[in-house]
Amino acid sequence: MCTCIGEMLFLRKFTLIIIYMKKNIFLVALLFFGMNAFSQKSKREERKEKRKERIDNLVKQEEEGVMVNKKHFVYAAKLNTDGYGFFIEKGLAQSIRKTLLFQLELSERSHIKEEKIFNLNGTGPYKFGKTNYLYPVKLGVQQQYLLGNKGNKNGVSVSANAGGGISLTLLRPYKLGFDSVDATTGQRYIQYLNYADDPNRFLGKNNVVGPGFGTGFNQLKVVPGFYLKTGVRFDYGVYNEVVSALEVGLTSEFYGKKISQMALNEDKNFFFGAYVSVLFGRRK
Repeated sequence: MCTCIGEMLFLRKFTLIIIYMKKNIFLVALLFFGMNAFSQKSKREERKEKRKERIDNLVKQEEEGVMVNKKHFVYAAKLNTDGYGFFIEKGLAQSIRKTLLFQLELSERSHIKEEKIFNLNGTGPYKFGKTNYLYPVKLGVQQQYLLGNKGNKNGVSVSANAGGGISLTLLRPYKLGFDSVDATTGQRYIQYLNYADDPNRFLGKNNVVGPGFGTGFNQLKVVPGFYLKTGVRFDYGVYNEVVSALEVGLTSEFYGKKISQMALNEDKNFFFGAYVSVLFGRRK
């Protein structure tokens, strides 16, 4: 009997000790996480305060006529009314309001009448009547002028730019694969033709297998010209080292000879369109 009572008292004490330890562990953990959260909050507030002081200092320098950033380098994705592309840009500050921009751009141009269709037997799809892929490569210079800077409020600056340069359009023949038969051996094979090879067969819809992906690179031609470009840029976080901007504008291209894009359509040597670009990079 005494032994049972002793065991019960021991178990009771042991249970109380476990409960006490659990409560203390919970309190210690709660205290630890609370201190950690407070520390992180303090660090965030400290970083926020330092950033605010830095921006205020940069705004003050700019108001006093000191150039805050002397150069930048950005990458940009571009969507045109007649295609898409990308460009890289290096900017050199000339004054607080003026920056010289050097750009290298590569894009692909499409025709408004391009349409994918299927062959009569269901093969394809391919772009009916397309004669060439067009890849404009542009190298130019632009002058950027700061219109308004709201960096001390919402970090957005508005600037306008205009300029131009040389444009070299690479022409790659658009080839179609045709199901053909060798007249000598009777073996079937796929023959790749472009519009210049056989206009009538190219525009027919019989035995077309589909476009010849990766073909035509050995027949590249270069058409030289020049381009003009103007745009408006909205730069977010202008006082940050990271560039994040949006640009909209107009572009026009002139070439020494007419370029063929679509059969049964007039060839052109002048192209005009609008664009929107998203820019990312760094400034120093």
